[in-house]
Amino acid sequence: MTDLALWVFIGLCALAASSGVIFGPSEWYYKLNKPSWQPPNWLFGPAWTILYGMIAIAGWLIWHASTDGSGTLALALWGVQLALNAGWSALFFGLRRMDLALFECGVLWIAIGLTIIAFFDISTNAALLMLPYLAWVSFAFVLNWTVWRLNTGNQAVNGGVS
Repeated sequence: MTDLALWVFIGLCALAASSGVIFGPSEWYYKLNKPSWQPPNWLFGPAWTILYGMIAIAGWLIWHASTDGSGTLALALWGVQLALNAGWSALFFGLRRMDLALFECGVLWIAIGLTIIAFFDISTNAALLMLPYLAWVSFAFVLNWTVWRLNTGNQAVNGGVS
């Protein structure tokens, strides 16, 4: 029988991912100046699907490895990083605040790093599963910063916000 806890972790990741659907790219985003090295738009969905799967499994591994309550802080950090993850789409695409999204992405990066550190004490495999996510968010930070800089002062795409 499949472990119900795994489905809970998958569900939480799907809930976070739904922010990207609710606040997805719009005409505003497509008009932004972007760097030539930005991946094609079609790549983001599959990349995030794989990453969310790894994030869910990592959380589940910690859940299973810490039946004595030793994983409380690690799981709390896991929840914080997931909530921050969900918030980025609302800031960037929903509010069209690339600057706030950039700041939030930096906080997310720190939260992921702290989660990985906490995970290493409980499950090396869980911590290792989070490393590609940290790498992707590092790349996303640089991309967010570059798009923000390329469009600062562009009233047509910033809706009057520079």
